[in-house]
Amino acid sequence: MSPKRPNFLVIVADDLGFSDVGAFGGEISTPNLDKLVESGGHMFTGFHTASTCSPTRSMLMSGTDNHLAGLGQMAELMEAAPRPWKGRPGYEGVLNWRVAALPEILKEAGYHTIMSGKWHLGMTKEYAPCSRGFEKVFTLLPGAAAHYLWEPVGDTGEPLLLFQNLYMEGDKFIPTSDLPRPFYSSDVFANKMLDFLKARPDDGRPFFAYLPFTAPHWPLQADPAVIAKYRGKYDDGPEALRERRLQALVKLGLMDPGVTPSAVVNPWGKVKKWDSMTDDEKKVSSRCMEVYAAMVEQMDQNIGRVIDYLDSTGELDNTFVLFMSDNGAEGVLLEALPFLSNVYNQVKQFYNNALDNIGNKDSFVWYGPYWAQAATAPSRLFKGYVAEGGTRTPLIVRYPRFDGLAAQGKISHEFVTVMDILPTILDLAGVPHPGTTFQGRKVHKPRGKSWVPYLTGLSGYVHDDKTVTGWELFMQQAIRKGDWKAIYIPAPLGPDRWQLYNVKTDPGETKDLANIEKAKLKELVDAWTVYVAETGTVIIPPFTRKVLGWVQSIRRWARI
Repeated sequence: MSPKRPNFLVIVADDLGFSDVGAFGGEISTPNLDKLVESGGHMFTGFHTASTCSPTRSMLMSGTDNHLAGLGQMAELMEAAPRPWKGRPGYEGVLNWRVAALPEILKEAGYHTIMSGKWHLGMTKEYAPCSRGFEKVFTLLPGAAAHYLWEPVGDTGEPLLLFQNLYMEGDKFIPTSDLPRPFYSSDVFANKMLDFLKARPDDGRPFFAYLPFTAPHWPLQADPAVIAKYRGKYDDGPEALRERRLQALVKLGLMDPGVTPSAVVNPWGKVKKWDSMTDDEKKVSSRCMEVYAAMVEQMDQNIGRVIDYLDSTGELDNTFVLFMSDNGAEGVLLEALPFLSNVYNQVKQFYNNALDNIGNKDSFVWYGPYWAQAATAPSRLFKGYVAEGGTRTPLIVRYPRFDGLAAQGKISHEFVTVMDILPTILDLAGVPHPGTTFQGRKVHKPRGKSWVPYLTGLSGYVHDDKTVTGWELFMQQAIRKGDWKAIYIPAPLGPDRWQLYNVKTDPGETKDLANIEKAKLKELVDAWTVYVAETGTVIIPPFTRKVLGWVQSIRRWARI
């Protein structure tokens, strides 16, 4: 008798930092995620995503590069800025039809496919989860929403919608008034997932369950009782937290003792450092971090509810469980982004961000670049950057059938990417990728590689030193081959030239070797040229950027 096909549970956190989870050195209470590790789970310190959320999600669903899957640029930015990408293949702003989506493949192979959470890969029914292979769906279509659904009311008595609270259940849009009450995003997403799991038909089919939270994405909002548990914990500021997290990472064996962390920087030019703040400013800043911590804890509580249910039904040990973050911690200041200026202005006018109200449904705060860099350390920068801090995120995998786990150890420093998840799941399910044709349309093959040979001890690596992986967003460029990574960040946010790092010995990207290892830099820049040709990545020359007004927008972004 052949073994029963595995179930799959893929959990995605939104903007979670590398060391926020307890198992990764964080002080936030995450007992359920920690238990996944303690009960045989595997932690990856070298897992990489795109530098922002929707491109990562397109790579997760397709197994290939975001420039091929339709999210060569975030849809929000394409609408708000000059659009040199308009009409280009791979820049549709949705998960396009030139990829076979993971739930589509698994559904066709006999899996029951269910989803509850954030989609961010298309805002219409044509591109919604119900049209891409999910049988049971409860989803938030856009990239963010108020966690309590609260929106301020204007002079006309109508809500002033900062977000499109655009939810769907199945193939139907749900009016906000018909959403469950009380509503808190993490609770509702877990509730719906549990409903779907419990209502599965008794037909023997295994399941693929996708649970992407919107926590801890801004606005930072959480249960006051949970927030209170963190009162005073961050009163010594982000630099002290960063040092504690780094020490914990080393103690746990997740980082080498001699690791050199990246310098803390402030690309926005407006945020005060902790030592320069007044006492009142420190109280507000630390309160924002307290709320963030509470959001992470509440997400963990809800993950625990789903895990406990699978354990109670005897299905957990036949379920491949994966937990990841979609990009590095979010260090943005909304006031610094021109295309979010309307949001920032409405926040100032209509929300109550007084100290005692921060975290409640009618507050709207974010925690800024210094707290973000406490979470991404030792890596450089944070979400939105193709530096390691924007693309290197926590990953936990638990699947008892991986007999090689004991030999490999619970901690892996192997370089892996979000594109590898689709090939890994298909490998475990015994389902071949359709190749270049699926359901009558031409599709791209995955660029990712299965982790199964590595995790079962049949191979010592996932990607060999010849594998090339590229990143590009917001005109920032990066290319990796083996342990070497070249990165190009245009002015004024970067040096406007290629930099070169050995990210195995220097994960903080602190020693630019471009002028020393010139042959290696040329090798990587040549690889970048090939990557651009293979993926159709649009590269905007400096002169064209000026003509389009792009440079002026970025300078305003950095200056405000």
